[in-house]
Amino acid sequence: MHSNLGHAARHLLPGRLVRFLLIPACLLCGAIGVRADGSREFEPRVSPARTGQASGGPQTSDPVSSGGEESRVEPNAALSKDGTLRIGRKGLRIRSGSGAFKAEMHLRSQIRFSTPFTSAPRRNGDFFRAGDRDLRFRRARFKARGEVFRPWIRFNTEYDLVGTRLLDANVTIQKWDWLQFRFGQWKTEFGRERVDSSGRQEFADRSIVNRQFTVDRQKGFQVLGRVMKGTLADSRYHAGVFTGNGRGFRESGAGRLDNRDGSPMWTARYQWNFLRDDPGYSQSDVEYHESPVAAVAVSALSNRSRFTRFSGSGGGRLDGFEVGLPGQFAVKQIAEDFVLKYRGLFLQHEFHWKNVRDRMHHRIRRMRGGTVQGGYFPHHVASWVPRELELGLRFAAIDPNRARQGDRVTEASFVVNWFLEGHDNKLTFDVGRFGLARADGADRSAIQFRVQWDVTF
Repeated sequence: MHSNLGHAARHLLPGRLVRFLLIPACLLCGAIGVRADGSREFEPRVSPARTGQASGGPQTSDPVSSGGEESRVEPNAALSKDGTLRIGRKGLRIRSGSGAFKAEMHLRSQIRFSTPFTSAPRRNGDFFRAGDRDLRFRRARFKARGEVFRPWIRFNTEYDLVGTRLLDANVTIQKWDWLQFRFGQWKTEFGRERVDSSGRQEFADRSIVNRQFTVDRQKGFQVLGRVMKGTLADSRYHAGVFTGNGRGFRESGAGRLDNRDGSPMWTARYQWNFLRDDPGYSQSDVEYHESPVAAVAVSALSNRSRFTRFSGSGGGRLDGFEVGLPGQFAVKQIAEDFVLKYRGLFLQHEFHWKNVRDRMHHRIRRMRGGTVQGGYFPHHVASWVPRELELGLRFAAIDPNRARQGDRVTEASFVVNWFLEGHDNKLTFDVGRFGLARADGADRSAIQFRVQWDVTF
């Protein structure tokens, strides 16, 4: 009988399912351990803007502190001064006896159910493949950030436990606010939606615009800083040079890397914090800013490589292209974005222009796309509504080839968020309607439902 039970268990629990059950078990054990260190209820935190301090995103001394989309937390504020190791609500904190090394470590997981599509449909054939019911760990990450040798030498790392790949590994020299240096691999500051962490999104995932225009993670060097802080001219700038092959130090998503194209990727971004404060990189106004905080930015890049798009997997290709030869594709992009947070209201917009020139076949494709979204905590106008509840809307559109008719892709989505502990523990339900305009008039449309639990400890 025991052998039959064992056989049944092996049949019902294949390796993938075992891994699926193992991660939440570890998260549950970790959550129990964290609760032993203290608990808290979700409360909209009043922005330090009341007292004239910076209030962007997760509260920090400077949003460029350690080179990652969630590396906005000042390590000194989280590390125990009495011990060298502590586990609490802010993760695992380590401090050397001399204070020369400080680190903060976190685990984050996203469990998502999607139906009837695993991912948003974008091509004609995708609309006929409905019927999927997908339950998976969409993301599971290990993160570590801190300082070494000097308080102004910051490091940041992030590892993907699902894809077993290194995402971020970088060091930032930030002795001065106005002039800082970063080198390594990280998510290049280009479009705001992509730089916003997947754990700080308002919806279960980014819009359809992201896949077409993201620059994603790159390896290189960057000069950055914040100038005229607290004035009407308060601004941030980024200027970098990268290999232009995407994530990975040996291989990308399309195979072995090749830097023989003789042309690096150049990027630049300027952000004007016209209300004298920096909003940081985080969606939804969970901090509840008493004073409005907003920014408008423009970004540009130039690259020549084998690839026409990038993702967390590395270099890849857009629909209608193949991965080419070294230096075959010359890509130029411009982006504009805007963000506003004020008393529970969140608004964000961005627009992209992208040209891809095939230097071998002497062809050029021009594309554009944009997205606008917003959310609000209705508790602030109707006290009977739970304070943890946020409602939001998003609209997005892509024209993947401006020279051709009948290929425009659209998205209209609605989201309900329940913030248990801000972005660190939240439940998300969203529904999106995706459409494809066709030249023959036989337009396609489909609806996708997603439920997601995102937790960080």
